Amino acid sequence: MLNYNLDEKNKYYSLYAAIRGDILAGKLKSGERLPSKRALAENLSVSVITVQNAYDQLLAEGYIRAKERSGYYVEEVNADYYGGCKLTPRQTHTKEEFAVDFAKGSTLTEMFPFSVWSRLMRKVLSDCGEHLLERVPCDGDAELKRAVAEYLYRARSIDVEPRHIVIGAGAEYLYGIVVQLLGRDKLYAVENPGYGKIYSSYIINGARVTCVGVTESGIDCAAVEKSGAHAVHFSPSHQFPTGAVTPVCERLRLIKWAAESDGYVIEDDYDSEFRLVGKPLQCAYNLCSDRVIYMNTFSKTLAPSMRMGYMVLPPVLYEKYLSIFGRSACAVPVFEQKTLAAMLDGGFFERHISRLKNRYRAVRQAIYDKVKTLPFPAEIIDTGSGLHLLIRFPSAKSDKELKERARANGINVMCLSDYLLTSAPVSDKCAVINYSGVTERQIENIVIK
Repeated sequence: MLNYNLDEKNKYYSLYAAIRGDILAGKLKSGERLPSKRALAENLSVSVITVQNAYDQLLAEGYIRAKERSGYYVEEVNADYYGGCKLTPRQTHTKEEFAVDFAKGSTLTEMFPFSVWSRLMRKVLSDCGEHLLERVPCDGDAELKRAVAEYLYRARSIDVEPRHIVIGAGAEYLYGIVVQLLGRDKLYAVENPGYGKIYSSYIINGARVTCVGVTESGIDCAAVEKSGAHAVHFSPSHQFPTGAVTPVCERLRLIKWAAESDGYVIEDDYDSEFRLVGKPLQCAYNLCSDRVIYMNTFSKTLAPSMRMGYMVLPPVLYEKYLSIFGRSACAVPVFEQKTLAAMLDGGFFERHISRLKNRYRAVRQAIYDKVKTLPFPAEIIDTGSGLHLLIRFPSAKSDKELKERARANGINVMCLSDYLLTSAPVSDKCAVINYSGVTERQIENIVIK
């Protein structure tokens, strides 16, 4: 008689999983007769219905067969390739909680403009009606493309044709599009240390990737020129994680390299809205729109969950995009696109950015003030751009010791070395302070023991 522990809440599934496991493990042989439903129910102290449901599931999946007036028998199952997966209840993992998390990189949810967004959604529903049910063109809704173009001109002095803008479901989605446009056989250079999802996205999409070092002036242009790459992905306004800003001479050098090698420069402007000191920096796209693919998203400015981003393609690549994706539909819902267009057109987005910048200036200042009170030497490295900065702790023994001491004080932090994609020289004892999801109060309440 079969003996199983059916203490789980879902007894039928537990019984089904146990019998299935015994069949795959060879404990129940092909042709072996299973106990009758009533006998098994009595033995396991469960209802006949429970056994019936388990047998029905095994029968439907082909693990057993039924013989009229005879009972149930184990089918012949070739389990040579069975990997031994266990049908156990899903495990829940407890997340470690920190008083301050400088590694998470989230955004402040309380700063999301819920009232404005909901009001604009109602307006879009009223104005657009049945048009919201229509198919969205592959490159995005025309209203949003126009609104983004006008915003780029106002905020970044970028003069683009709205038609050359492509709306996509976040940065990683757009990276995949770039690979299909430029070719999987091409070599892509990425910054090292850098944002790991950039590297992994290119790899996932079948591209060949090489890692290029980062200097005080951003990506190492000399290394790019020697790499044999066809495209280079860089963040000139605020490199992650070093925070380096690429001067115009180096940007022009990359563009010259791209033109001479028939390559492209992919400009990732991921947090350009948050230059907290001075005016926004000039984009590489403004220097040469024929060789630069400009990218940005609304992940930092609105919310990562909205999955909306855009890129501006050189005319030649835009035509190629249409030839490849012309019959596809845009992956971003038109309702959200039109709501965002209304937010950009009404000036609500820029007012929202202004409030965020004021908030983050205060958070940044709180970090400066807290560092002054530390009982050990600490050097802030900050270019005034974006939502992260570096703090070097020269008295720390190692990166590991630095992080462990921070965790002991309820602080989660990562070091520059944690963002290395491949082995390379990098400043040690240097913490990356990502404060996009941190409040002033959290920083003020930090107590170092």
